Amino acid sequence: MKKYALIFALLFTPVALSAQLSQYSAGKVQQAQKLQQENKLNEAISVLKGMDISRAYDRAFIDRVLGVYYWQAEKPADSIRHLSQSVSSGLLEDEQARSTQRMLADILLSQAQYKTALKHYYQLSQSIPASEKAKADELWLRIAQAHYQIEEWRPVLSALQHYERMHRKDEVQPLTMKLGAQLQLKQLQSALPTLNRLIVLQPEKKVWWQQMAGIQMQLDRHRHAMETLALAQRQGVDLSQQDLKTLGQLYAQQGIPEKAARIFASLENSDSDETLLVSLATYWQMAKEWDKSISSWQKAVQLNSKYRWQLAQLLIQEGQYQLALNELNQIQDSKRKADVELAKVRVFYKLEQYEQAIVHAKKADQIESSKSSQSWIKYLNQIRNMNS
Repeated sequence: MKKYALIFALLFTPVALSAQLSQYSAGKVQQAQKLQQENKLNEAISVLKGMDISRAYDRAFIDRVLGVYYWQAEKPADSIRHLSQSVSSGLLEDEQARSTQRMLADILLSQAQYKTALKHYYQLSQSIPASEKAKADELWLRIAQAHYQIEEWRPVLSALQHYERMHRKDEVQPLTMKLGAQLQLKQLQSALPTLNRLIVLQPEKKVWWQQMAGIQMQLDRHRHAMETLALAQRQGVDLSQQDLKTLGQLYAQQGIPEKAARIFASLENSDSDETLLVSLATYWQMAKEWDKSISSWQKAVQLNSKYRWQLAQLLIQEGQYQLALNELNQIQDSKRKADVELAKVRVFYKLEQYEQAIVHAKKADQIESSKSSQSWIKYLNQIRNMNS
């Protein structure tokens, strides 16, 4: 999960002086402020560090200013130390106290001190006035982010629920965190509406469509998964070869073999990959596109001769008897010897070569006697007797 850019509550503008500051402290702050505005941060910090402070309020205020300057000087550890001292003093005015604690929490979050940051964020969530709604919803987003980083998934969802109540507009960052938490908690049903919202925001992003289809398949909603991937394809999403293969398989499962075949025909290496060719031939055959199926089986046979049987069967069905016979003669599978001989019987019978047909019927019966071989022998003998 990427870290999102932080928006610090305490902006780096000149620090507003408090009427509660002693004259001495106010003068030093003004001196440091002038140096800071001249980009002399180290000198500004030295002025404030060298102060002899006896009043507790002045100490809290100076710690607050040092926290800002140390952050600007890219010294987060020192910034955290001074801001923590300022916050823990409890002496700053309400708005000052909240903005200081907010900056402390944001810096802690940026430094991966998530649990400490959360303590401050939760305190702030209880103290922000109702009139400052925008600040409140930002807090809940930070709370969700901190919980996400330490993999506390249920608090992530709880924080985002607060955020969404205040912030009605869909945004990618909170929705992405919500989806991640839902998936970690196996809340697949709840993840679907979240993915729908993400797809509306980023319809070109392939991962949302993939996750949507994946979850739908896990929930045995295969038709929905098919429709999801098909819609992604129609909208021009650059689906992977595996996504397209899955879409083709889903078309076949849903009784749409022609679309399945067309998807597989569009895949890379569909003319040279054995597995793809066999699927393509099967889908064309299911779609009753006999010529296309035969062509695919022929290509599959060139890669692996074990598919000659499927090719021969289809050739016989389509009346291409001589081609079928050529394939049958090349089948070496010992387990299919009887089946091959019976297939030759059918070929010779169709060619009206009854003597050849009966020879192969007897061969089939010798290899493995069956009702089929016996029926052919009986029938062919009857034809021979009628023709004699």
